[in-house]
Amino acid sequence: MEAMERIEIVPDGASAIYGSDAVAGVANVVLKRDFDGITVGSRYGTTADGGLTTHEYDATAGASWSSGGLIGTFMTENQDPIYADQRSYTQAMNDPTTLYPGDKLRSGLVSAHQAMGDHVELRLDALHTIRNMLQTEGYPPYIYSAKRSTTTSLLAPSILFSLPADWTLSVNFTQGEDRSFNRWYLYSGGADSLALNAGYFNKSRSAEIDAEGPLFHLGQNEVRLATGAGTRTNELLVQNFMSSLREDGKESSRYVYGELAIPFVSPEQSRFGLHRLELSLAARAEDYDSFGSVMTPKLGIIYAPSSDYTVKASWGRSFKAPTLRQQSEGRTVILNSAQQVGGIAFPSDSTVLVSSGGNPDLRPERARTSSLTLAFHPQSMPGLETELSYFDVLYTDRVATPIVSSSQALSSPVYAPFIVYSPTLLEQNDLIAQSTFYNFSGSSYDPSKVVAIAHNEYFNIGQQRVKGVDLSGSWRMDLGVGELQLRGSASWLQSVQQNGPGQPEFALSGMIYYPAKWNGRLGAVWQNGGFSASIFANHTSGVVSARGLMTQQIASFTTFDATLRYETAPGQGALSGVEIDLSAQNLFNRAPPLYTPSSPTYEPYDSTNYSAIGRYVSVSVAKHW
Repeated sequence: MEAMERIEIVPDGASAIYGSDAVAGVANVVLKRDFDGITVGSRYGTTADGGLTTHEYDATAGASWSSGGLIGTFMTENQDPIYADQRSYTQAMNDPTTLYPGDKLRSGLVSAHQAMGDHVELRLDALHTIRNMLQTEGYPPYIYSAKRSTTTSLLAPSILFSLPADWTLSVNFTQGEDRSFNRWYLYSGGADSLALNAGYFNKSRSAEIDAEGPLFHLGQNEVRLATGAGTRTNELLVQNFMSSLREDGKESSRYVYGELAIPFVSPEQSRFGLHRLELSLAARAEDYDSFGSVMTPKLGIIYAPSSDYTVKASWGRSFKAPTLRQQSEGRTVILNSAQQVGGIAFPSDSTVLVSSGGNPDLRPERARTSSLTLAFHPQSMPGLETELSYFDVLYTDRVATPIVSSSQALSSPVYAPFIVYSPTLLEQNDLIAQSTFYNFSGSSYDPSKVVAIAHNEYFNIGQQRVKGVDLSGSWRMDLGVGELQLRGSASWLQSVQQNGPGQPEFALSGMIYYPAKWNGRLGAVWQNGGFSASIFANHTSGVVSARGLMTQQIASFTTFDATLRYETAPGQGALSGVEIDLSAQNLFNRAPPLYTPSSPTYEPYDSTNYSAIGRYVSVSVAKHW
C-alpha cells in the first residue's frame, strides 16, 4: 500500500481502449514515482472465535533526485486457516475442513525512473511474489489436504519521449510469469498418499507503442488524440506430474486503438444552461490467432448544465477472449453420491459423475455496455458530493461453468441442459478415459450405480444481462472541534441468464452463490488533528436457495466496522512520523445467516455473500524516517 499513489477506476465498458476483459470497467493501480525516506510497519490481527490469526510486516524505502527516483517495498504475511470446528454453526461439517485457507505471502516491488536529458525518461517496474496456501477437506473416510505454492514475477520497462507540440510517445514492454504447484494429499487409515501433483505455468509478453497529444483547436479548446498499437502473447502449460497428462496453449494477438477527446464547451466558457460539453470517441481493432478479428467502439459524453450538476453517459461494445485455461485445462471427473449433488429421488447408493475442465471450442464473449450518471456537487455546499448511476451490460456467448452450486446440480431445473441421465457404460468410459478421476462418494465406483453425468465444463452458455443502480455520496462539515465526514453507498443489481436458445430465462442475482440484489455501506469519519475515528455499517440483502421443490429464504447480513487512528507529525524525533491503527471488522461478531445444505460436505451459509470470519480485530503500527 505504501508504494501506491492512487487507484483509478473506469466504471463502464472499456474494451475500446484496454481490449479483452474490460467489459465491466478497469482498475488501474498507479505507483508512486517519488518516495523519500524509510517506512516500516507491522500488523497483527485475529478473530474472536479462532483462526485467521495474521502477522504482517512491511518495509518501504525510496529516494528522489532532480532527474529521477527509486522506491522499493517488501512485505511478508502469515495467516492461519479457519477450520469448520472453530465455528458453532459449522460443527456438522466433516473434520478437518477449512473455511478459509492458511496463507503465507512474501512480496517485493521495485519502481524506478531516470531522465536522460530533457526529452527522454527511462522507467522500470518489477514485482516478485511467493504465496503458499494450505486447505483441507474432509470426505469420510478420507481427508484431503491441498498445498499450493505460487510464484509470480513481473518486469515492465518503458521509455517515455517528450515530442514537440506537447506530444508524448512511450514504448512499453511487459513480461510476466506465474508458476503454481498444486499438491493434494489423501489421508486414510493413518496413512497418506499423493492424490494430485500438478503444475500450472503462465507466461505473458507484450510490447506497445503509444502517443498522446493535441490535434487541433476547436475555438479555445484543444481536441486531443491518444493512440497506440501493440502485440501480446500468452502461454499456458498444465502438467500432471503423476501421469502423462499435459495441456498447453498459446495465443497471440495484435491490436491498434485510438481515443479522441472533443471539448465543445469548457467550464471557462460557461454560459446559461451549458457549463460543460465534452465528447469522447474510441475504437479498438484486435486480431487473434484463434478466432480472428474483433472491433470494439465506445462513445462517451459529459454534459453539465451548471456547475452544480454533471451528466455522464457512455455506450460501447466490449469483448472477452476465452482464456487459455478455459480452453485447454485438463478435464476432471469426480464421483459423488447423488445426495451430494441434489439427487433426492434416487436410491441411497446412487452416484453421479461431475465433469469439469476446459473446452477448446469456446468463442469469445461479446457485450454491449451502457451507463448513465448524474453527479450533484452544489457550489453552495462545497462539502457535498453525490452520484447516481445506472448501468446495463448485455453479454452474449457468455463463458462460464453452468453449475455454480454443485449441491443443486440435480435438483435445480436451470441446470437440466447440462445433465445426462442414465449414462451408458460407453459414455462413462469415454468420459473417464480423457479425464483425471476422483472418487468422493465414500464407496467404490460401480458403473451400474451411476444415475447421471453432470457437465460443468466451460461453455458459451448463451446470454446474460446485468443491470443495476449505484448511489454514492459524501458530506464534509466543520464541527469546530474537528471535521466530520458522512459517507455512504448503495447498489441494486439485477442479473438474469439464458443457457441457450429456447431455454427459460432465470435469475442470478438474489440467488444463493450469486451476488445479492442489494448492498450498502454507510458511516462517518471524524478527524481532529492527527486523530480520527470511523464507524461504518455494511448491509447485504438476503438470497434464495432453491433445491428441487424446496425454496429457502436466507436472511440478510448487517455488520459494523470501526477504526481508531492516530498519526504524529513528520519530523526527526523518535515519536514523529508514527501511525497507529486499531480496527474491528464485524464489531458485534455476527454469524452469517444459515441455510440447510444437502450434505455436511458443504458449508451451511452462502460464502459468496456472507463471511464466516466473525469479529476480526487488528492493530498496526508504522514509523517513517
